[in-house]
Amino acid sequence: MTILDKIQSCRAEEEKLRWEGTFREYLDLLKKQPHIAMPAHARIYEMIRSAGIEGDQYSFFSGELFGLDEAIKRLVEEYFHPAAKKLDVRKRILLLMGPVGGGKSTIVSMLKRGLEQFTRTDAGAVYAIKHCQMAEDPLHLIPRELRDDFFEEYGIRIEGSLSPLNAFRLENEFGGRIEDVPVERIFFSEDRRRGIGTFSPSDPKSQDIADLTGSIDFSTIAEFGSESDPRAYRFDGELNIANRGLMEFQEMLKCDEKFLWHLLSLTQEGNFKAGRFALISADEMIIAHTNETEYRSFIADKKNEALHSRMIVMPVPYNLKVSEEEKIYAKMIHESEAADVHFAPHTFRTAAMFTILTRLKESSRANIDLVMKMKLYDGAAVEGLTGLDAAELKKEHPDEGMDGIDPRYVMNRISAAIIKKGTNSINALDVLRSLKDGLDSHPSISKEVRAKYLQFISEARKQYDETAKKEVQKAFVYSYEESARAMMDNYLDNVEAYCNKTKLNDPLTGEEMNPDERLMRSIEEQIGISENAKKSFREEMLIRISAYARKGKKFDYREHDRLREAIQKKLFSDLKDVVKITTSSVAPDEQQLKKMNEVTARLIDECGYNSVSANELLRYVGGLLNR
Repeated sequence: MTILDKIQSCRAEEEKLRWEGTFREYLDLLKKQPHIAMPAHARIYEMIRSAGIEGDQYSFFSGELFGLDEAIKRLVEEYFHPAAKKLDVRKRILLLMGPVGGGKSTIVSMLKRGLEQFTRTDAGAVYAIKHCQMAEDPLHLIPRELRDDFFEEYGIRIEGSLSPLNAFRLENEFGGRIEDVPVERIFFSEDRRRGIGTFSPSDPKSQDIADLTGSIDFSTIAEFGSESDPRAYRFDGELNIANRGLMEFQEMLKCDEKFLWHLLSLTQEGNFKAGRFALISADEMIIAHTNETEYRSFIADKKNEALHSRMIVMPVPYNLKVSEEEKIYAKMIHESEAADVHFAPHTFRTAAMFTILTRLKESSRANIDLVMKMKLYDGAAVEGLTGLDAAELKKEHPDEGMDGIDPRYVMNRISAAIIKKGTNSINALDVLRSLKDGLDSHPSISKEVRAKYLQFISEARKQYDETAKKEVQKAFVYSYEESARAMMDNYLDNVEAYCNKTKLNDPLTGEEMNPDERLMRSIEEQIGISENAKKSFREEMLIRISAYARKGKKFDYREHDRLREAIQKKLFSDLKDVVKITTSSVAPDEQQLKKMNEVTARLIDECGYNSVSANELLRYVGGLLNR
């Protein structure tokens, strides 16, 4: 199907969704589908909820936001959900507060785009009085004195009054017959200024309040004779067109007071003043975003107390998980023109480690440093610590993640690394060098902070060095899994004989022999099992083997973290000299060259490197092992 065919298909689909009828017909529709009368907050919550929930994650935000699960959960459960139930929270401005590049504007953008799509579904359908710039709720046509009767019949409470223009039309076009007023289905669109509004402040001396509330159409004064005639007014301000949906107030705290006072009435009473008319009803969610410095300055000013009391402030900190930070960089690269650049494995992860370290705060617990904290937050196993420790550490600094390096800076440095290297293959060291170079020109970093960040770059490199050595050593092991399993079987045979105080048969001579203490200790020492602790560790292994045997299963060393680590470290230790000689040889012999080619092929086929990054990795690890 060509793009033109798809355009035609989309147009046909939208035509199918259109609906037009009288208010009488709309009421018939309402009886069958009462959800179409949802207020704005309920519609937004239903949009989020209907996308699904996986564990603690709201699927609506997945794929775009990473590492903000806790902030998103709080946002949905402490604001959107109670607001959807018409609790007092809906009478508040939602203010997202957090550091630059933390995802605040992305949240707003997702809500906007989501609403545009949701109103094209049956669950999110919106109906409005036809030819109304404010997309007014048709139920406003019901007179106030009949609204209790309407509630008894339909179970829906009506809020708000008919707008001046529609009140005029009702009397003059339809003779007061509300059942004949035309109603249509509408679709939200920020581009078409329907259901989604955006206000961005500019110079307060030149910006007109009409940008918010609409303005008089002076070309019609001669025709209608009065500025108070609703036909002579353009109801096209951002507050007008955002009715029934969402209004984004960009840089709200930088706004002139005269613009902010309109929000007091709008949030608390659901109406605002425009022109020479009575208060105009509006049903919309107001969302704004700011950074912490601006917010602190705003609340420090006593004259802002009234507006501050009408805000719900939701912190949106930086992500604190390395694995989630990686996804942010991968997404940004995918959306750029650098998508064809090859990034060696662990490149984004190494950059993410540096970034996360800048966002963490030192713990008061002497046995926990920032690297341990970083690993613990990411769900990695840290000896002596558990997930409960991670929860306790987060309580220690409630504002953790509100400062540090933002993802945009890292992406800028990755871009600089691509240009500087001049090839389509970038590795972790290229990015670390670029991050280091960029600190000198970073506008908001003091000498003290720069020194600290350089230390974090050094820490990230240490972590990468360990990973790089393991990657190469693993690639050198021919049939790695088979070697690991053979070593494990040998170890467990000896452990079983040791615990049961029996002997083993030599596989070659068949003679009986004692358990090989030297072999067992060479593996156990890899993970710090002391001489005093060896007996209990071996007995634990035997209990596990027995438990698996009772269930008819074979014990797999990979399911035991410490044993897996011990086996791998022992294998790597045995191979260290082979790796060092092969990778550092200036003029490798035929056997060494063959081995190098095998390792390179394995790095490319199994680990995700290309030929350039695989050879760079081998040279780098060779240098590390020769130090």
